[in-house]
Amino acid sequence: MSEDMSSFDAPVVVTRGSGDGPLVVLLHGRGSRETDIIGLADALPAGLSYVAVRAPIAENGGFAWFANRGIGRPIAESLRATMGWFRQWLDQVAPPGRPVLLAGFSGGAAFAGGLLLDDPARFAGAAVLYGTLPFDAGVPADPARLAGVPVFVAHGEHDRVIPRDLFDRTWRYLTTESGAPTVARRDPVGHGIARGALATLAGWLAERADFLGQQGVARQDAAAPERARWATLPGELPDRRGRRPEVSTTVPQQQLTDNAPAEVQEKLFARLSALPGVHSRESAISVPGARGFMLAAPHTGPAEAFLVPQAGEFAHLHPGTDGSLHIALPVGLAAAAIGRGWAVAHPLAGIRLTAGMVLVYGPRDETELDVVTAIVATSHAWATGRSLHPIT
Repeated sequence: MSEDMSSFDAPVVVTRGSGDGPLVVLLHGRGSRETDIIGLADALPAGLSYVAVRAPIAENGGFAWFANRGIGRPIAESLRATMGWFRQWLDQVAPPGRPVLLAGFSGGAAFAGGLLLDDPARFAGAAVLYGTLPFDAGVPADPARLAGVPVFVAHGEHDRVIPRDLFDRTWRYLTTESGAPTVARRDPVGHGIARGALATLAGWLAERADFLGQQGVARQDAAAPERARWATLPGELPDRRGRRPEVSTTVPQQQLTDNAPAEVQEKLFARLSALPGVHSRESAISVPGARGFMLAAPHTGPAEAFLVPQAGEFAHLHPGTDGSLHIALPVGLAAAAIGRGWAVAHPLAGIRLTAGMVLVYGPRDETELDVVTAIVATSHAWATGRSLHPIT
């Protein structure tokens, strides 16, 4: 390794706020310092604690070094060393168990992304602001790598500082394959934070902190989906054929391409309506025309197994022009469904909605109908209090 921990100075930090709740770590970009980015705290929720950390390699552009095109072994090694330096500091100021939210601008966004991809379970969420993930820098970017970890991403339509293809690659990964519930926005600005994006970030942080406070835990376990099983499948979930359909990145979340044929949608509705204890009526949360699948009270499953606990709604089928479904799953199984190509995370999962809420793509044929039925039957099993863990 080209750099070791001894090559870095002690971290230089500035703070705002206090308390032992979630900690928001602000990471600056090129030409900036910790004393600059801490100013963002003035526009962010007052009830949170904020800390800004000085980049340890300012002679190379600070954290911006990791955002450059053409990342190779030297930069990958430096990223690894710098992440080790950062984690050593972080574990002292926020011991494991205290939720940590990362917010990085420009090169700081790349560093925040590297930290998140390297160890998703350590962080309760991350904001990637006008920067990209450090692809090809020695950190994994597998499908469903970030399942259960909310992400906020903001890009400028006229940004010319970072190559457009890296922006687009980051956007695609976060909003589809990563498994992260991702709130994403593009604004007509350059390489600077739009006022609307900052306001949305503030709301996202406040709602994530509130969700964490209600749950009492930073994150459900997404690392080991093998601990749970699919209720009606004899083995593992198969891979879905072909490319993923396009799905909107805004709410309401909708499947836009490769939609299910109308007759297959009706077969799916009939199968799900026949699940034990299920009745159907208009969804309590979705768009007009969406058909919800409800269980009568009292509910024996956990609140996290429902999209709308008070209505007993654990799933709903979108109208015919869409044909996809929203369901609630344990985060580990949600990760498996995303990783195998059957689903994408809902942007507000773990923010306003249950952490394992996903959009399941509409089935295109009888084979896919069987698989999608099994996925939703697993959601139903969880909502009815049946164990999803194999007997050992």
